[in-house]
Amino acid sequence: MPRIGAHVDQDDPLAHARARDAEVVQFFLGNPQDWKGPVIGEKTREIKDSGVDVYVHAPYVINVATANNRIRIPSRKLLSSNLAAAAELGAKGLIVHGGHVGAGDDPQKGFDNWRKVFERMEEHEVPVLIENTAGGGNAMARKLERIARLWEALDGFDVGFCLDTCHAHAGGEGLDDVVERIMAITGRIDLIHCNDSRDAFDSGADRHASLGAGQIDTELILGVCRSANAPIVVETPSESQVQDIAFLRKHL
Repeated sequence: MPRIGAHVDQDDPLAHARARDAEVVQFFLGNPQDWKGPVIGEKTREIKDSGVDVYVHAPYVINVATANNRIRIPSRKLLSSNLAAAAELGAKGLIVHGGHVGAGDDPQKGFDNWRKVFERMEEHEVPVLIENTAGGGNAMARKLERIARLWEALDGFDVGFCLDTCHAHAGGEGLDDVVERIMAITGRIDLIHCNDSRDAFDSGADRHASLGAGQIDTELILGVCRSANAPIVVETPSESQVQDIAFLRKHL
């Protein structure tokens, strides 16, 4: 049985973990929509050495793939500072979205920019886990064909992968064999974001739903969780997380 938990608020992650009977928690270390550096509160530090596994989600604003220097350079700095903060908490990984290039840019520029991140990054204790995303024709990690090109660009670096079931569904990748197809590309799946989707297949919409309340066949979601054999984090609405975790424990 994989360890199962939830994305929770950073204010008191240990209390939130206990309230959900979660073995794993994921949280941000600040506002995910701004450029301020990570802040570790006193209550947040209590999660370290608690027995609950910790994953930190990097801010959404990070886009290291872009050709725009005014975004790419601050993105690299924010990624590095979040890695350092995640290490302070003994985190198992830092999840970051794959990002995107501009409408008129060659996608290869984005893959090359990702490689430069790891070429220039100082030694870090916490693995970077790149997450597949739901939308955008210029995204680096929506379609598996792009993920394959990204992993080719990152050859030689120790990079992990986070598979989001909602993002795969909304991004147009069928869940029936997605684990096998991703493993053939990356060789690993380090974390599952186990979410139903409010929107249709290939909609490009990143809107999570409670398990069984969205448009993904629940058996497909369970199949992904069984096949991946990785820790699981539900990013479903907070009011359903207790039920979602219990459901997974019962059916996996």
